[in-house]
Amino acid sequence: EYPERGAHYIPMLCQQCNHAPCEPVCPVAATYHSPDGLNTQVYNRCVGSRYCGVNCPYKVRYFNFFDFWKDLPSPLEMQLNPDLSARSKGVMEKCTFCIQRIRAAKDKAEDEGHPDHVEDGSFQTACQQTCPTDAIVFGNLKDPNSKVRKIWEEHQVKLNRHEQDKPEEMRGYRVFEELNVEPCIVYLDRVRDTEV
Repeated sequence: EYPERGAHYIPMLCQQCNHAPCEPVCPVAATYHSPDGLNTQVYNRCVGSRYCGVNCPYKVRYFNFFDFWKDLPSPLEMQLNPDLSARSKGVMEKCTFCIQRIRAAKDKAEDEGHPDHVEDGSFQTACQQTCPTDAIVFGNLKDPNSKVRKIWEEHQVKLNRHEQDKPEEMRGYRVFEELNVEPCIVYLDRVRDTEV
């Protein structure tokens, strides 16, 4: 009845949902949808109600119970990213797709005279940069020449994996897509050698 067995590790980051359930429950509008289509957060507006964390079906929002950064001995405070503010105790956090890198790439594109087009591959998110197997691809799906668009066209996304009959090579899927929150993260089914 259940042909595939075993547990699988799936790195779960903020899915950047188009209909994010975390956004409408924030009492102070600290989490919102940016014009770029990202689910972002104003950290200094957050009052720590934790409603967004409860309402997130992916459970990827975290509450800061401590000020982790304030007691760092010198020179360890230098390891903090100067492009990000150190969030304090009582604030919710989440992945932002490295919005500071996206904005820096947009600013650079504007300085170079093409404000409406950020060159594919001109920046990487931190997780993409540190992934040793290049399993993480980030980019603009609307750009037909982008690497992420080419991978999308090759694998596409299965809608309702149990009812849709797709060829094996089309192995893309979204986690909990039946919730209709329209997550922007696409995973690929693992390729297994079942003949062994």
